[in-house]
Amino acid sequence: MFDVIISGAGPSGSKCAEILAKAGYKIALIEKDTSWRKPCGGGVHHRVFNLYPQLKKLNIPKIRGIVMHSADYHKLEYTLPGDRYGTVMDRLELDNLMRNIAIDSGANLFDNNFSFDFIIKDQKKIGIKTRSPSGIKEYHGNIIIVADGMSSKLALRSGLRSKWKSEELGIGKCAIMEGGNNLDEEFIYTYFKSYKGYGWIFPLGNKRFNIGITTFYEDNLKYNLNELYNQFLRDPNIKNYVPSSDYKTIWSGSFPYPAIGVLEKNLYSDNLMLIGDVGGFVAPISGEGIHASIISGQAAAEIAIKALQEEDYSKNILKKYKSHPDIKRIIRNFKLRRSMIQFFYENKGENFNKLLKLAEKDSDFKIHVKNMFLSKSLPSKDFFAKIKNLR
Repeated sequence: MFDVIISGAGPSGSKCAEILAKAGYKIALIEKDTSWRKPCGGGVHHRVFNLYPQLKKLNIPKIRGIVMHSADYHKLEYTLPGDRYGTVMDRLELDNLMRNIAIDSGANLFDNNFSFDFIIKDQKKIGIKTRSPSGIKEYHGNIIIVADGMSSKLALRSGLRSKWKSEELGIGKCAIMEGGNNLDEEFIYTYFKSYKGYGWIFPLGNKRFNIGITTFYEDNLKYNLNELYNQFLRDPNIKNYVPSSDYKTIWSGSFPYPAIGVLEKNLYSDNLMLIGDVGGFVAPISGEGIHASIISGQAAAEIAIKALQEEDYSKNILKKYKSHPDIKRIIRNFKLRRSMIQFFYENKGENFNKLLKLAEKDSDFKIHVKNMFLSKSLPSKDFFAKIKNLR
């Protein structure tokens, strides 16, 4: 019998397990495959270093800025203030680091276990069932935290949400490549497109880089992702940075991800909370989800501790997860980002073209744009009007 069962040992599940284990609780951390590499760009926000100072001891790239391109290749370059930096990491390395920290904190890892259903008694969820190489296993606990990604079987079994619709998703394809390039290893490069989507090149150090492209919402059905990916690799503007045609591909993969923001009405029920990708903690537009997922795991752990202390695991206690200040902040930020998508991608990305065009020639407007993307400050009243009125 465990105090808390966490299904999924990615960033959200591992952080949740770490906090609960440090608080002295018995934790089952269940993972389907610790050798699996999650497909994504691997960008790590500078705020993650506050949550995982262990990252600073690694020999990883220090990303101090970003170069953004519009669909017509207007460019905005900016750097992080002070001594801040983010990084880009192979997700296999990053996830293993976070998982090992949870284990070192006292969490019990159960690898090669695929969670597929709940154990129900007296109409209450009292545990989960998994498939393992040795057969079906059962884990019992007071609280169940689902952190096993957007394709989670438990999320569907919980009744909290249904299957994702195509227009609620982003769909990406990326690869880790190796070879000579012209990238500044202190910058990441993004390319917003005329369709709803963007491409990226993220340096990984040692002549390696992560390169990929994504579409989202209704444009998932309008475009062939493989064709877009190949076009991106051949684009002359991309060739400026990665000129070779025979890079060594270390790894490649395709992936869907939730793109509509946090499922704030579907995050909890009796004995149960959803965190990470399974709860929609992935930022609209950018698709960045590592930091928000970790925060969701941290908030869920704090609420679980309160529930365990009171021995009350009902939704009346767990609903505090949704109203946690950090969760409310993420929800507000994601709503703002989503509201801007239609504007930026209007008329085949014309407004985003104008945004960067204005930033190139208007230093005050450039500062406003930098603050909007860096510190998530709200656009001023005349911000959109300036863009609209540009000829």
